[in-house]
Amino acid sequence: MNILNASCLKHLATLNDSRIQRSKEHLLKDIRYIAILAIISGAEGWVAIEAYGNAKYEWLKSFLKLPNYYTIS
Repeated sequence: MNILNASCLKHLATLNDSRIQRSKEHLLKDIRYIAILAIISGAEGWVAIEAYGNAKYEWLKSFLKLPNYYTIS
């Protein structure tokens, strides 16, 4: 089963994006998916969620678009 076909994630994809247009560097759908997966994996807070996204980038890009991806080293 494709992870993106789960009904919970389909529901999240329909939520409105209230961010200012000029600050939309990443797709909100991608942010939501990464945050959920990171929290399920034990991440606590945005720094840990970012670290999870960076660590799992190769896997995440297999089903997310991830435009403007870069890491801060």
